[in-house]
Amino acid sequence: MEETHQTPDHIVILPTPGIGHLIPLSELAKQLVLQHNFSITFIIPSDGSPSTAMKSILDDLPESINYTFLSPVNYDDQPKDTKIETLISLTVTRSLSHLREEFKIITANKRVVAFVVDLFGTDAFDIAKEFDVPPYIFFPTTAMCLNLILNLSDLHDRYSGEFRDLPEPLQLPGCVPIPGPDVLEPIQDKKNDAYKWFLHHSKRYRLAEGILINSFMDLEPGAITELVKEEPGKPPVYPVGPLIRRNFTNRVDGSGCLKWLDNQPPGSVLFVSFGSGGTLSYEQLIELAYGLEMSEQRFLWVVKSPNTTANASYFSHTSKDPFDFLPEGFMDRTNGSGLLVPSWGPQNQILSHGSTGGFLSHCGWNSTLESVVYGVPMITWPLFAEQKMNAIMLVEEVRVALRPKANENGLIGRGEIARVVKSLIQGKEGKSVGNKMRELKEAAATVLSEDGSSTKSLFEIGQKWKNRKTI
Repeated sequence: MEETHQTPDHIVILPTPGIGHLIPLSELAKQLVLQHNFSITFIIPSDGSPSTAMKSILDDLPESINYTFLSPVNYDDQPKDTKIETLISLTVTRSLSHLREEFKIITANKRVVAFVVDLFGTDAFDIAKEFDVPPYIFFPTTAMCLNLILNLSDLHDRYSGEFRDLPEPLQLPGCVPIPGPDVLEPIQDKKNDAYKWFLHHSKRYRLAEGILINSFMDLEPGAITELVKEEPGKPPVYPVGPLIRRNFTNRVDGSGCLKWLDNQPPGSVLFVSFGSGGTLSYEQLIELAYGLEMSEQRFLWVVKSPNTTANASYFSHTSKDPFDFLPEGFMDRTNGSGLLVPSWGPQNQILSHGSTGGFLSHCGWNSTLESVVYGVPMITWPLFAEQKMNAIMLVEEVRVALRPKANENGLIGRGEIARVVKSLIQGKEGKSVGNKMRELKEAAATVLSEDGSSTKSLFEIGQKWKNRKTI
């Protein structure tokens, strides 16, 4: 008798440009394939050739996950100061005709039960609707930020001025109050196209049949409680986090930092990194270096060249070595207690190492979730996007982080840096946030366990997709 094989139901995922969007979406895809037997195609709009890091993530996916890049779009008509959120949104809208052609091919051969986009992909909903495929959003950052976007249209009508000028902190349902200047950076200028795009997407979020969010109840209880309430016109929200990249066991330690960590006392090292896109001014880089030195604590610092060399004219502007910008003698004076790694380090492996006792971070959500999963307390140093909101939540609501204070010029001074670093690694405050982070680590493991809330949430939406009746 001939053996028959049932073809898995298929999901199409559209990640918008940015490695920080692709990483959690790829982890979601793995869960849907390995735990729920879907097959998946990533359709990726772009503005050029994929980066090495992006290719590495895609090539590491299971066999039942395919990917295709759409023809690159052109930004030549955009001003040089166009914000990244505008460019990302334009990448999607200018790729819609190519997306339609890919949908024709996929739907001709597969039963497509869902179309998942990330936070800037809502214009692609129209294509999915043409093919009778239900659209969903995967929201890769916080419930607080999702709460803001879902309420943005109402906030736009309520406040005529800029958010940074609000007389009182912004109070979102279930969230810690947010001072006006700390509200999501791309919406701080209502005349800018980036704001207009956010407003546009916020209205289209309600066209989704559901929103998956990379967070969990123990991390954001107030915001998630509000989001999961059933309201007319609001899509159901499914907390499925924390989704982080974990399959790093075979990576080569080219920097030597893991071997160095092996020789440090448990919990003694502060890991300093500002993510794939974060850089400091030259003045701030100098203050950070002196602050780490003054703290007399062990540190592992992923050093990047500053984002401006205006006040470092004695350096060659062609210098690509980030160490060239450090204070004279700094490397010699901190040799032994500090390790400097140029540009990139194996973050997951560093955070999961027993010698790592703290993480000075830009508060990007992927990095934050990694810190939570590995139980490493944080020093928050937000730079852009929603990172200031993340910092407020981590410091004031969840209490797993400390935050240094900037001076009147917006610079965080070396003395303040030294104080906060020493407090995190050795002080009472550090012990308190460390204990709280360890509790959160256990909670993160629980929600991802077989009977955990995030596992159940993903199962619920998976069953919804499998039970969908196609016309």
